[in-house]
Amino acid sequence: MDAAVITEAGVPPSLLEHPDPIPGEGEALIRVHAAAIAPLDLVCASGTSYFGAPATPYVPGVQGVGEVVTSSTLPAGTRVWFPTSAGMAPGDGSMAPLSVAPEDGLLPLPDGAGDALVAALGLSAVAAWAVLTDRGGLRPGETVLVLGGGGVVGQVAIQAARILGAGRVVAAARSDGALGRCGAAGADAVVELRGGEAPAELAQRLLEASGEPVDLVVDPLCGDPGTAAASILGEGGRLVNLGSSAGPTAVYDSATLRSRSAQILGYTNNALTPARQREILAQVLEHAVAGAITVAHELVPLTDVTDAWTRQAQGRCDGRIVLAP
Repeated sequence: MDAAVITEAGVPPSLLEHPDPIPGEGEALIRVHAAAIAPLDLVCASGTSYFGAPATPYVPGVQGVGEVVTSSTLPAGTRVWFPTSAGMAPGDGSMAPLSVAPEDGLLPLPDGAGDALVAALGLSAVAAWAVLTDRGGLRPGETVLVLGGGGVVGQVAIQAARILGAGRVVAAARSDGALGRCGAAGADAVVELRGGEAPAELAQRLLEASGEPVDLVVDPLCGDPGTAAASILGEGGRLVNLGSSAGPTAVYDSATLRSRSAQILGYTNNALTPARQREILAQVLEHAVAGAITVAHELVPLTDVTDAWTRQAQGRCDGRIVLAP
């Protein structure tokens, strides 16, 4: 089969001939309809993630949408979302016409949830929802700050915070396109992240936008934005970090954290059981079918994978790129 294949860490995939996958014990064979290029795909393929350098060559794609070809648990033809461990462990992923996936990770999809949207949401939506609920413990009426609000995690976090009863939602993003996506997702206020701005100055602008110290920060950025956001946490406030796209470190002031009984928390989807992961995504998709959650995305043929991968990595796209084999 012709698949997206990474032959060297740090180099974008190319469309190459690759052996068809063969399912093992506890695995299903899936005919792939859509596979998103997610941040986890990019970082795993770079060789710089905490999983270590990937074994090459391999087909990337940590998740996908398709229909069951063979499975011991679901009928052939069942439309499913599925995860893989591509880039995190030896083996191939979803950016190919066929893929294998663990049967305990398969989520049958509801009518009305389109393949491309489900693929674009996927694990990023799981992370956004879990950061607000499982990790961040959002309570009705609280003020939420979403850093990186123009990304998929950010867009879902803005919409999910509304659904879960947040009193005010503030989003921060860098580019004009990302700022527009924050507004479209329903943020009450949007703050521009300016390159080179001191964290104290950004903190002041974030505080003005929120109107009060914030209760919960969704932070996929770390770096200076994370530093600024931590400084405006309110009493009992929580900052949940789930990424480092603005830098690997942030500075948290001890006196601020202790005087406000604030918390800095980490999050990874890998801490979820397959059952909890499926449960969260099913909840998100219920809201997506109802029109309450959506994200900007672009459908691209798998044959254009090299260009699509490069554009996604460089941010030269309007939302999440989804590949169609």
